[in-house]
Amino acid sequence: MLKRTVASLALASALISSPYLMAEGGKKVMIAPGLVSFTVQHEGEPVEIMRNQDRSNTIHELYSTTFRGIPQPIKPFEPYDVETIGEREFVEYMQQAQTDENVLIVDTRTEGWHYRLTIPGSINVPYTVMDEAESATDALEEFGAVKQEDGSFDYSQAKTLAMFCNGYWCGQTPALIRAMLELDYPAEKMKYYRGGMQAWTSLGFTTVGDAAE
Repeated sequence: MLKRTVASLALASALISSPYLMAEGGKKVMIAPGLVSFTVQHEGEPVEIMRNQDRSNTIHELYSTTFRGIPQPIKPFEPYDVETIGEREFVEYMQQAQTDENVLIVDTRTEGWHYRLTIPGSINVPYTVMDEAESATDALEEFGAVKQEDGSFDYSQAKTLAMFCNGYWCGQTPALIRAMLELDYPAEKMKYYRGGMQAWTSLGFTTVGDAAE
């Protein structure tokens, strides 16, 4: 009888500590106080955004190495007042974008990176679009700008853009923002998620793409 009791307690302890039970009914890894998950539309399909609940989960292999570029400053656009945001603020823009067409989540990396692994709900506008006048105009018009007869842009209907690239060390989003600032896109309408994919995956957030786990 004693052996059976001890065995039962051992089994119960193992089950309670298992990643599966933690995900099903134990303590959740939260996004924010009171927020476990939310849903966004990505390419016409709903995707649930949450943090991986498996205690053994590790950062995606694409972002597991540390031999990267020089870290970007917290405020790399001074004297322009472009806001640098973290995950909590970025998530709020993701949620807002589901009901407000004037908010966009923008992956500024080149196309191959975007389709390999990205944040659900994002659209891909590579930083390289600013290299040519025609593609730059197309991007700005997608962002709500209207080109005038004199070649300038009317930004009265400019959208709020929450932009990201590969991580703290990646220069793709800063390059796009600087190019847009030179074309007078409103600084207050651009939000720089500095952590990007490196931070997003390190926190176990949902990703989509060919390399998504």
